[in-house]
Amino acid sequence: MEKTDVKKKKGPVRDFFCTLGADLREIGTTWSEGDGKTKLSFLFFGIGPIMRGRRLLGVTFLVVEAALIAFIAGFGWQYFSKLGTLGTVETNASSRVTTYGDNSFLILLFGLLTLCAFFALIFIWRLNVRENRREELLLKAGKHLPSSKSDFESLFDSNFDKTLLALPVIGIFVFTVLPIIFMICVAFTNYDANHQAPSKLFTWVGFENFANLFSFGTDGFGSTFATVLIWTLVWAFFATFLCYFLGIAVAMLINKKGIRFKKFWRTILVMTIAVPQFVSLLYVAKLFAADGLINGTLLRLGWIKEALPFWTDPMWARITIIVVNIWIGIPYLMLIATGLLMNIPEDLYESARIDGASPWQMFRSITLPYMLFVTGPFLLTQFTGNLNNFNVIYLLNQGNPKSMGLVGGAGGTDLLVTWLYKMTINDTNYRMAAVIGIMVFIVTAVTSLVVYNFLPSVKDEEGFQ
Repeated sequence: MEKTDVKKKKGPVRDFFCTLGADLREIGTTWSEGDGKTKLSFLFFGIGPIMRGRRLLGVTFLVVEAALIAFIAGFGWQYFSKLGTLGTVETNASSRVTTYGDNSFLILLFGLLTLCAFFALIFIWRLNVRENRREELLLKAGKHLPSSKSDFESLFDSNFDKTLLALPVIGIFVFTVLPIIFMICVAFTNYDANHQAPSKLFTWVGFENFANLFSFGTDGFGSTFATVLIWTLVWAFFATFLCYFLGIAVAMLINKKGIRFKKFWRTILVMTIAVPQFVSLLYVAKLFAADGLINGTLLRLGWIKEALPFWTDPMWARITIIVVNIWIGIPYLMLIATGLLMNIPEDLYESARIDGASPWQMFRSITLPYMLFVTGPFLLTQFTGNLNNFNVIYLLNQGNPKSMGLVGGAGGTDLLVTWLYKMTINDTNYRMAAVIGIMVFIVTAVTSLVVYNFLPSVKDEEGFQ
């Protein structure tokens, strides 16, 4: 038992180095015990399988090696060699003939792509070495190696999952992973309006941008970041839980025995979903404007003497946005809750009534635990989605009103994601936008992990069942 406990206590770092050590030992064994074909494969991928009759597999290794080396040497190296400085020769446009220098943007992009090609080459080399080792062991055991025909047929049989996922994985890497890595790297540069490629170079600045984000000085972003972060968390909390509990309340009210025209009430609520948010939110924004229908009606009735500052006062704007989001969010939760409430056994409520439980006690002890258990993962998804809810904020009032006390173009109702958008589009301050993007990821990831551990479906699955 003690040995097992020690193994379980190994951390991920120790596990990584243990795996790496075992891998290196296997490579050394493959070289020392391998024949000439295997040793030749260490330099020319796939030579071993080709000489052992597995031409399809061997040629594949060889072609991939040739393609990666050709890319690195013929195209990528000119950018990768300048990755440390991001270029030193500026474009000269002062004379009649423009002399183009280094392009920091392309150096960073293609330099990272070349670095990824290096890692891909190492990975393919490792697969090639492992394949040679496996073939040698099979031959020493007196077994036959699969033929090229078998290798090809396996692509549509036992290895069909690899065939099916090959293209999507490459697409995810090129269009998702690489841009994320690029964005992270931009956060460590001075890429902004004053350092725009290709006319101007930008370079590495280390953690200067992160220090600026947490600086509360005159030119620092610290005060603005704290204000926007607090509002982002407050918004996500109210936008998620108000819609959640009010949606359950509306579903319970409509499902209550004796309520007439249930289909009609559900249809009225669902109509807000049928209209695209792009249309409905822009229309609502006009309704609450200073010269909009709501202020105009209240002024004509004499209930107010001047237009209410729905969008011009930060606190009014925040409250208005939360209320409008309730109107948008309740129908979704009502539909989900309606289906779930129908699945709660009626016997539970009947037993509770016999025991003298009040409606509130039945809701607290039966309905709410069941709903939280079933919808816990959805609730977490809604919360993280509201942390990055760009549509509601930007379509209603573009994150306004603006304030002199906030830097980086931030407004009183901006979330981190809308602030990032403004810095990218309006100010072309890509370096700080990249830092904000990293912070958005950190806030979302930490919040999700913390909330996830409190979900009933995670904490007490067996106990609930």
